[in-house]
Amino acid sequence: MSRFVLITPNADFERLVRLAVSGMHGELHAFKADYLPEGPADIMRQMVGEPPEVLILGPGVPVADSLKLAAVVDLQYPEISVVLAVTADPETVVQAMRAGVRDLLDPGADPDTIRVMLERASLAAAGRRRGLGPQATEHADHGAGRVIAVMSPKGGVGKTTVATNIAVGLGKSAPMGVVIVDLDLQFGDVASGLLLEPEFTITDAVMGAASQDSMVLKTYLTVHPAGIYALCAPRTPVEMDRISAAHVSHLLEQLRKEFRYVVVDTAPGLGEHVLATLEQATDAVWICGMDVPSIRGMRTGFGILDELNLVPAHRHIVLNMADRRAGLTLKDVEATVGAPVDVVLPRSRTLPFSTNKGVPVLQDGSRDAALKGLRQLVERFKPEWDARPHKQLHRRAVVQ
Repeated sequence: MSRFVLITPNADFERLVRLAVSGMHGELHAFKADYLPEGPADIMRQMVGEPPEVLILGPGVPVADSLKLAAVVDLQYPEISVVLAVTADPETVVQAMRAGVRDLLDPGADPDTIRVMLERASLAAAGRRRGLGPQATEHADHGAGRVIAVMSPKGGVGKTTVATNIAVGLGKSAPMGVVIVDLDLQFGDVASGLLLEPEFTITDAVMGAASQDSMVLKTYLTVHPAGIYALCAPRTPVEMDRISAAHVSHLLEQLRKEFRYVVVDTAPGLGEHVLATLEQATDAVWICGMDVPSIRGMRTGFGILDELNLVPAHRHIVLNMADRRAGLTLKDVEATVGAPVDVVLPRSRTLPFSTNKGVPVLQDGSRDAALKGLRQLVERFKPEWDARPHKQLHRRAVVQ
């Protein structure tokens, strides 16, 4: 469990931080004061158990005093990340950097922004602890999460768009409990689809210390403003050769122990990395377009997976870019595939535009014809879904 300490006289800011921490697996100790102790030891004496991971200073506390305390913390307790809540200006930024402050937080930030920053600071603290000593950090085992493999028999059917929206949608009900993994190792687009510039990629995550320790692995993930993590594809296609199916299996085993949901955007087809993903998957989301090659490819894929006994416990079929003018009906699709369609996403101009912009529609709330279908798809992965009555469910799907 992450531990956060806040020192501020500002009750409104304390309320925002409490809201942010409530969406994380952590606890907050708040001290209402407009002054700081002489040193970090005074703070530690008031704590019971393990020391904090993140120390938040201000607003309402003298900036000069905060910088002095941050410098001492950085020297005596380098495993603690210090976050300074202050309106930033160039001079303060430089001084904060010199004092070892991990991040500057706008005092007017909303709880979601605060949550992302605190999670970043917590991960930095975990990384520092790993570098300072061999001891392991204890963390609660919440059991294995769901591994959702988003798949398609061919490219160009909107697989990444659906995968990023699933991750963002689940992130609203499980903040910081979702990670999306880009396993299209040659041409993955999760980074651009989420407007991310990752410091590390999946290549870094499956090599070295991260493959041996899940807490180190978490420091290799990229935090997204929607309250989810991302592990993006390699920077160059040639790095694909360094990642084996065994790497993929081990990576997903690690992630499902740390996260409630692991959304995997796979490469088109049934390559070795996709098959390794299916061995770990609890759910498979199949995406097909309203064209004959895509639909036949899905039927062939189902047949192969049945022979290999690699069909996950839960299967969800999504018909994307549905359009009556395509010359096919929903019944045609279901008859060819040999299974009912679970979610229909009508053809949309906004959906591909949102992917190009790097902001999924479930993140910005844009009005779109496909929005209802995406929300229905996300609902299928929530714990209460199986308890709901689903009579005649598939007959409700309608192609507009």
